[in-house]
Amino acid sequence: MLKVQEIREIIKLIDQSTINEFTYELDGAKVSMKKTSDGEVIQIPQQTVNKTEQPKQVQEVEQTAPKEEKVESSAPAVENPANQEAKKDYDYEIVSPMVGTLYSAESPEKDPYVQTGSKVANDTVVCIVEAMKLFNEIEAEVSGEIVEILVEDGELVEYGQPLFRVKAK
Repeated sequence: MLKVQEIREIIKLIDQSTINEFTYELDGAKVSMKKTSDGEVIQIPQQTVNKTEQPKQVQEVEQTAPKEEKVESSAPAVENPANQEAKKDYDYEIVSPMVGTLYSAESPEKDPYVQTGSKVANDTVVCIVEAMKLFNEIEAEVSGEIVEILVEDGELVEYGQPLFRVKAK
């Protein structure tokens, strides 16, 4: 079962991301969170229980979680006009296939896999996304040239988030 501190951490991560709804289920206990239209994160306590011991644990978390768990988002979602111009300069976006931490190199001492201007092929590794201690190599899946890098090393990325822009050959 999730601890209150873990729930707070999840709320903070969701608030900082563009994720609007999150559901986590483990051993019959289910926690759902949803952002409201004004950017608040609301925890929706739910339980789907098959075991007789689980309801006590779920109730404990619900009772110990303070009601002030709502977090306000201060960043409005406004698209920058410069981004609209940049969209015309590429043919393809390499997107994250999962939520995790992006690493631009194999290790901190090594050079990044790709930089702006790098030529890539379909099977070229462009970065690594770490999810739950698993390091997943992300391949370009297109041949061309990297024209823009949209994320920084060590940044938390979301499923479907654009990572690189490629001008295809």
